[in-house]
Amino acid sequence: MAQDDTAAGERGPAVPTGPEAPAAPEAAAADRAEQAERDGGPADASEHAGRSRRFPLITEDTARPEGGGRAAPGDAPAPARQWPILAVAAGVLTGLLLTLASFRAGTLTIGLSLLAGGLLRWFRPTVGMLAVRSRFTDVVTYALLGGVITLLAMMAQPDPWVTIPFLDDIVHFTVR
Repeated sequence: MAQDDTAAGERGPAVPTGPEAPAAPEAAAADRAEQAERDGGPADASEHAGRSRRFPLITEDTARPEGGGRAAPGDAPAPARQWPILAVAAGVLTGLLLTLASFRAGTLTIGLSLLAGGLLRWFRPTVGMLAVRSRFTDVVTYALLGGVITLLAMMAQPDPWVTIPFLDDIVHFTVR
């Protein structure tokens, strides 16, 4: 029996589960404020914001990416507010359907659509849901993927438009 008491003491204080447990977030905030007051620290995040770079213990919301606002006024219909992502998605879908008829033309359309998405992300101040991460990361990702897809489409056999010897060797080595 004594071993059980010692083990419980090593685990830390028991969490209240009955009527003494905090019933709402307000009660939890009040408990944190009391603890902060006893410790001599700030009672809320606004007092603490200027002094520490540590993340809060509880995440309450996520920040919208830079440029992630509406691409059209709020009174416009939903498709008009999100036209940048719809334009890129339509280009990619068109390219996928075009690959059924002509592989090179379809993959070029896909690559160019992603490059257009990168240009939109770079030059437009707000692009709606086309903004996923920071502007820099989005532009680099769209440009890299679009560039690689476009380059590989131009190198596709038969009769490649572009021949890059070391890339040709890498493709032949991996496909063997």
